[in-house]
Amino acid sequence: MEKLKPLSCEALYKVCDTNLLPFRTTETLESFSGFFGQERAIEAMGFGVGMRRPGYNLFVMGNPHTGRFSFAMENIKGIAKKEKKPSDWCYLNNLQDNRYPIAVELLAGKATQLRRDNKRMVETIMTELPAAFENPSYQRKKSKIERDFNRHYDQAIDGVERRAREHSIALYRDAGSVGFTPVAEGQAMDEAMFSQLPEDVRDAFTRNIADLEDFLNDSLTEMPQWRREAAERMKVLDRETARQTISPLVQSVKDKYSSISGLPEYFNQLESYIVKNSAELISDERQTLLDQFGINLLVDNSKTKGAPVIFEAHPSYDNLFGRVEYNSDMGAMVTNYQMIRSGALHRANGGYLILEAEKLLEQPFVYSALKRALKAHEVRIENPISELSGVSTITLSPTPIRLQVKVVLIGGRDTYYLLQELDQDFEKMFRVVVDFDEDVERTPSSIRNYARLMKTLADEEHLAPLTREAVARLVEQSSRLSGDQELLSTHIGELVDLLCEADYKRKGTGDDLISARHVELALEAQEKRTGRLAQKILDGILNETVLINSEGKAVGKSNGLTVLQVGDVSFGTPARITATVHPGSRGIIDIEREAQLGQSIHSKGVLILSGYLGHQYAQDFPLTLSASIALEQSYGYVDGDSASLAEICTLISALTHIPIYQQYALTGSINQYGEVQAIGGVNEKIEGFFKLCDTRGLTGNQGVIIPKANVRNLMLKKEVVNAVDGGLFSIYAVATVDECLEILMGRSAGKRKENGSFTQRSINHQVVKRLKELHTAVSGK
Repeated sequence: MEKLKPLSCEALYKVCDTNLLPFRTTETLESFSGFFGQERAIEAMGFGVGMRRPGYNLFVMGNPHTGRFSFAMENIKGIAKKEKKPSDWCYLNNLQDNRYPIAVELLAGKATQLRRDNKRMVETIMTELPAAFENPSYQRKKSKIERDFNRHYDQAIDGVERRAREHSIALYRDAGSVGFTPVAEGQAMDEAMFSQLPEDVRDAFTRNIADLEDFLNDSLTEMPQWRREAAERMKVLDRETARQTISPLVQSVKDKYSSISGLPEYFNQLESYIVKNSAELISDERQTLLDQFGINLLVDNSKTKGAPVIFEAHPSYDNLFGRVEYNSDMGAMVTNYQMIRSGALHRANGGYLILEAEKLLEQPFVYSALKRALKAHEVRIENPISELSGVSTITLSPTPIRLQVKVVLIGGRDTYYLLQELDQDFEKMFRVVVDFDEDVERTPSSIRNYARLMKTLADEEHLAPLTREAVARLVEQSSRLSGDQELLSTHIGELVDLLCEADYKRKGTGDDLISARHVELALEAQEKRTGRLAQKILDGILNETVLINSEGKAVGKSNGLTVLQVGDVSFGTPARITATVHPGSRGIIDIEREAQLGQSIHSKGVLILSGYLGHQYAQDFPLTLSASIALEQSYGYVDGDSASLAEICTLISALTHIPIYQQYALTGSINQYGEVQAIGGVNEKIEGFFKLCDTRGLTGNQGVIIPKANVRNLMLKKEVVNAVDGGLFSIYAVATVDECLEILMGRSAGKRKENGSFTQRSINHQVVKRLKELHTAVSGK
């Protein structure tokens, strides 16, 4: 087998040719309009917004910092401003049952006008109504009713008084009561005079007074009827006076809004209510009457341009669906229709409501209530807690408002797939997926667009223009972020952060333009700020707290490569992998799995090792061995199968006693046929081992072995590329386990001959030999 050569410098880093950037600075470029690399998302957004059928709400799916929120807002605002204004909504007092306020829909701008006209009408009524009751005409009619009542009373009393005189008895009135007293010689008798009269005369007077009292009672029997008739006549007079006063005022407003559903009926109710209760209303304060008969303007679209686009940052139940507020009055909680407050759904009605999916799901009751509203096409203002608390309180039940809205949820892929799995209604409610691409193909055209995007971002953030070398460096950094030489990252948020920090470095150096040097300084500063943990792990290796060799040879030991992720910071570090082999039939024991530290994918990688050993070496005898594999000095959970290449090589070394060069670190996943598969984090892994070797001192022999499939992912730091260029460090790309073994052990892996055996003195020949010896030791055959 021909000896594998290390990768050239050109394969480790794809430089952006400045000839692809036909400008000196970004100042001369046109601004970039639209969204970088999101053609699929733009098409899906156009479909979702244009489809007006129910259920075609949108879910904008992608990772943070890709500009998904700005994309949604700008796209929808651009479409919404061309659409017509939606209706205004207001609540009116239900004068028949004030627990159920009436919702009224009006054309945009009409609700403000209605409120103004209604306020003017109520104020006029409150001015003219008292005046009508003070009018001389009303006072004369009122006096006549009182006189008619008094005349009935006086006539009855006069009849009693005439009969009393016939019996020498006088009738007198005292504080509204009527009494009788005997009379002698034209003078009322006092007690002394009355006692001196003969007994038969006194008895006659007493009988006559008793008869007169009975006659008085009979004469006044109809007095309650007279009083009722007078009161009824007063009520009719009051109502007629009130109706004549307010009817023209109400009629003019009613005629103006006669075409609006619900308003003519309301104004009829209002007129009847004021006519019926005019006496009580006159004594109320003006503000109290405005609170009772005013208009609660819930949604005012008079100043809205096109359809509304509402983003609710905190989608709590009240913020989304509205609420009924309360005041404390003498220790009691009271409310009325004027204390109904709108929610984001009301304000977005007829337009678009944008919500963050994760924040929506954090709030209790909200997601299910949103689905109910979208299904029923109406918004109800309710208190969701009352159903659970079991405490019934008197509150308002406002009439539901008709709902026609496009809801746009913005969330991550995990959230989308979780909702899709757990909620059977989700796919029916959110039929349109706007999937945000993480990267875009790196072509001359996309590079030029990327440069225009940087110019636009720099202008928006008020940053200095960039040189074309700075743009080229940012293009290269974008490929590193995407983890592929042939792609550019669409994580606009990270690009903006880097541009701002590069501009900060520019100001520190006093330059006029952002150059490649400023970009480098910004990247170094970012790494330094987030490098504490990586440095601490490196220090542990250097002071030999953690055992990692970067030179020499060892049997059953190799340097694997791992990536640690802490928050949004990831870095690579080497980890020692060891293996031991002895006679037995337990197979390959994964110590991480046995200790319950190995996660499922890592355990799968170890199980594949048995499949590979059996396929490659034990075709004509049973595979019988006991082996243990461990990731040394690892005290946390281990996942991923990127160590399986290192594990099989270490296992073969322990089996054959052929030492492994410790100057190499390796990473890669294998399948059961010994093919090396791609892994993640290849740049960080290489740089982690390089930093250790560089700190200890590069010997020229050290290097890293990676899968051949990962070569396109290489965008290594300049110091690594320079070291490779100077012959101080090597990077090998392997496609098979045999290629890796030859580098690690410095000898031929061996070829399979026609009879199935391997060439003499090769690594594979030695593996077969040792496996047969172990089988014999266990079986005795």
